[in-house]
Amino acid sequence: MGAADVVPGVSGGTIAFISGIYEELIETIHKLDFAFFSLWKSKGFATAWKTYNLSFLVALFSGILISILSLAKLITFLLDTYPILVWSFFFGLVIASILYVGKQITTWNLKIIIALVIAAVGAYAITLAKPMGTPDSTWFLFVAGFIAIIAMILPGISGAFILLLLGAYESIISTLTKLGEGLFQLNWQLFSEALLKILVFAVGAIVGLKVFSKVLNWLFKNHKNLILAILTGFMIGALNKIWPWKNVLEYRTSHSGKQVPFLEESILPTQYPENPQVLLAIACAIGGFLLIFILERLAVKKPTD
Repeated sequence: MGAADVVPGVSGGTIAFISGIYEELIETIHKLDFAFFSLWKSKGFATAWKTYNLSFLVALFSGILISILSLAKLITFLLDTYPILVWSFFFGLVIASILYVGKQITTWNLKIIIALVIAAVGAYAITLAKPMGTPDSTWFLFVAGFIAIIAMILPGISGAFILLLLGAYESIISTLTKLGEGLFQLNWQLFSEALLKILVFAVGAIVGLKVFSKVLNWLFKNHKNLILAILTGFMIGALNKIWPWKNVLEYRTSHSGKQVPFLEESILPTQYPENPQVLLAIACAIGGFLLIFILERLAVKKPTD
C-alpha cells in the first residue's frame, strides 16, 4: 500500500482490497475512538489493545511507512528511467483489480450499473483535470490532508494524484525535504516550520480518515453491492491516468528544479514519438496482472483467527 500511494495514479486502497484486508481496515478505523482509554483503565492495556485490533493497525501502517521510506526513491527512479514499462505494470495490476472487485458484486441491476458508470465517468474526469497551483496557506494543507487520505483508502483513486491535482503534492514533498534538512543541519527554525506544516497535514488526514471510515463502514454493511460497483467504476475511470503512452502538453518545475510532466493526454503506441516498447509493455502488464492473481490466491488461503 505504501509503494502504491507514493505513485500518482495508483491507489493503496486497491492493494488493501485485493489482499483481503480492506473491510477489516475500514471497520477497525471506524471503531477506534477515545473509549480505548476508558477500557484500558477498567480492564487493562492488553484487553483494550486486542478489542480495538491495534496489532492489525500497527502492522499495516508500519509496513506502509517502511515501504514509503524504502521504495519511494526506487519507484521514482524507475518511473524516470522506464516510464512505459512501469506504467504498463501498474495498468495490468489495475485491470486485474477491476476484475477482482467487480466479481465480488453478487447482484446486478439498473442501480448498480448506473452507479458504476457515474463513478467511472467521475474518475475519468478527475484524470483530465488540470492541477491547481501549489498552495502556501497552512489551512489548505489541512484540507489537502483530509481529501488525500480519503482517496488513498479508496480503490482506484490515488491520494498522491489528488494531491497533485490540488497543487499540494510538491508542497508536501518539499516540506518533507526541509524537515530532513532542518534535522540534519540542526536548523531549528527550518525544522519547526516544516514540522508544523506536516502536523497540520497529518491532522487533516486523521480527521478525514475517521470521518470517511464511518461512511464506508456503513455502506459496506448496508449497501455492499452498491459500494463495490462505485469502487469498480473508480478503477475503470482511473485507467486513463496510468495508460503507458502519453503526450506531454505542459511541464512543471519540481522541488529539485527538474522539468517534469504537468498535463498529459493518452495516445496510441503508434503515435508515440519514441520507441513504444509494445512487447515489453505487454509483458510488464501481464506481470502486474499475475501479481494481483497471486495476491488473491494468498488472501484466500490465509488463516483466519
